[in-house]
Amino acid sequence: MDPQPAPPAGHPWLGPPIDARPFFAPEHAALVATLRGLASADWSREAVPGWSVHHVAAHVLGDCYGRLARHRDGYGEGPGFAPGEDLAAYIHRINQEWVEAHARVSPAALTDTLDLVGGQVARLFEGTDPAAPSLGVSWAGADPAPMWLDTAREFTEYWTHRQQIRHATGRGTDPDPKPLAVVLDTFMRALPHTLRDTAAPVGTRIQVHVDGPAGGVWTATATTAEGTWSLAEPPIGRPAALLRLDAETAWRLCVRGLEPADALTAPHTHIDGNRQLAEAACRIVSIVY
Repeated sequence: MDPQPAPPAGHPWLGPPIDARPFFAPEHAALVATLRGLASADWSREAVPGWSVHHVAAHVLGDCYGRLARHRDGYGEGPGFAPGEDLAAYIHRINQEWVEAHARVSPAALTDTLDLVGGQVARLFEGTDPAAPSLGVSWAGADPAPMWLDTAREFTEYWTHRQQIRHATGRGTDPDPKPLAVVLDTFMRALPHTLRDTAAPVGTRIQVHVDGPAGGVWTATATTAEGTWSLAEPPIGRPAALLRLDAETAWRLCVRGLEPADALTAPHTHIDGNRQLAEAACRIVSIVY
């Protein structure tokens, strides 16, 4: 793996960069293998509310085409915002339009196309400059975001959708801790933005500890009393609040496969210290929602 660059100027509060570039090709291969192994009936199973496995696979293909258009080909055509539409509504609308338009595409053809196009996307990301400016990451409050965060965000998209397909077809979360560690590290970069309305004395620390081989510890520190938080401050001393989660609860919470109230009462969740601050951290969401 290449050495990680220093945090780009203007984004130190996001914490140290993540290098997700080497993970795209293995993730792409895993997705294609998963799709090729599905039975015919699996494609109609519900993967997320309102979307089948077929819908999710078509959505991933749309993401791949969009990334190639914008970042490789410099192509900016496509649907624009409707009057009064915010980012979340816009994204949900164009995603729905895309998957509905692909209803006539067979699973085999969809998989073959994903195999081809997804491989091109993996090669595109492998050649990116982590320090370059890129697309905004709204859930992290960074616009423009550094390319390393945009890249890592995109990796979490592909990984998450593969897990949704696995769960829909009777498999659990992929147990490989290496990609999950990248996913969790990326998701936790949402903490400062999550806490933006949480006022606390300067220096107050909230720590999220995710157990297991894919887990880690992330400490958000209040840098102003008005609700500005950073992941870049040294985690010195006992935090005011500690939120402890297992990896399965953590990733599902971040993509709203699990609601905060359910995550807080999950069997392996534990809170120490200020419960209000821990509950604020548990509102984390690392997707456009």
